[in-house]
Amino acid sequence: MHGWIILDKPLGLGSTQAVAAVKRNLRSAGFGKVKVGHGGTLDPLATGVLPIALGEATKLCGRMLDASKTYDFTICFGTETSGLDAEGEVVATSDVRPTLEQVQQALAQFTGPIEQIPPAYSAIKIDGKRAYDLARAGEVVEMKSRGVTIYALSVQQRDPLPRSDALLGSITLTADVSKGTYIRSLARDIAYALGTVGHVSMLRRVRAGPFALNGAISLDKLNAFGQGAAQEDIILPIEAGLVDIPALDLSPEQARAIQQGRVLTGIAMKDGLHWARDADLRPIALVENIGGVLKTVRGFNLTL
Repeated sequence: MHGWIILDKPLGLGSTQAVAAVKRNLRSAGFGKVKVGHGGTLDPLATGVLPIALGEATKLCGRMLDASKTYDFTICFGTETSGLDAEGEVVATSDVRPTLEQVQQALAQFTGPIEQIPPAYSAIKIDGKRAYDLARAGEVVEMKSRGVTIYALSVQQRDPLPRSDALLGSITLTADVSKGTYIRSLARDIAYALGTVGHVSMLRRVRAGPFALNGAISLDKLNAFGQGAAQEDIILPIEAGLVDIPALDLSPEQARAIQQGRVLTGIAMKDGLHWARDADLRPIALVENIGGVLKTVRGFNLTL
């Protein structure tokens, strides 16, 4: 059992709970013990794309964590909370409300490489402890600024949009971001730039690496699979997580060399990451070509 289950994670379910639900349903469906991992944590208050890797696909979880992601999120203006989301105590308020025009003008300064301070309620480790554990214990948590990249940031198109001069209680944005970006911090900083405060009242991940919502399944569909429903459209092949890099077809001799961990040379190909497949079109390794030298990054042990 190797591949991916792309879950449309519902509100209130943690990522670890989602992994447990997948394991439980795989056992119920008769697949026994399967190694399972996820490709990027989603807060319980967030919904959307959660890639869950099975078997040999778990070797790609690190790559999935490094992938860019796209989010829809709503900033509620006028109230900042301790967690920068709909939970937590109110820590600041403001009567200032921005207009749509002001929001659109402010977004430019948050596009491209930026520095942001992660929320105190985050999974970042400080002296070996999770920041959110320290914050919940009442300790003052000093978070260091980090560099991230916002590839695109825009007002989500609605019909009709509010008048450009109307005061907004909230606004929904779409952001395409690099790894390590905290949307809650982004929302906080946008609100600050508009002369007010704010928090995230809705957060939905619509894409994680090559996986999007149109390929995600509901928790109900996952549970139906565990109760005997067809596997169709539930489990995607391992190569579904590799569609954003080129495939490399190898001869039987080359495939054996890669599987034995040997370095290949003399293959005409571009530098960079590729996924190598054998004559049966099975993925055998994630490989990298540098100056004509092909080395294995991660090998896959797939059996027919």
